[in-house]
Amino acid sequence: MTRHPLWQSIFFMVALFVAQAADAALDNASAQAMMQKSGCAACHAIDKKVVGPAYQDVAAKYKGDKDALAKLSDKVMKGGVGVWGEVPMPPNVQVPDADIKDLVAWILTLKK
Repeated sequence: MTRHPLWQSIFFMVALFVAQAADAALDNASAQAMMQKSGCAACHAIDKKVVGPAYQDVAAKYKGDKDALAKLSDKVMKGGVGVWGEVPMPPNVQVPDADIKDLVAWILTLKK
């Protein structure tokens, strides 16, 4: 059997990349710390409505929506009103885009 070191190297690099991408997802503790740091926890909680909707309710509403990550990340960045009532969510320009996307991705994984 002939071994192909190039293919082995490529396979190793792809496996390493996939493992790093999996590690990039926020765990609950990291997400909650980011919520506190970014100010999200002032208006949101995971399992109950505060000023804004519970994150579990957001995840349920957008379940199966392939565009949810992009739509919600944009809404968090720019702010908005009307989807969950008349209280506006202010723009979050102080929060890095990558943090917003990570938080929204985590929110979309939550279940009731």
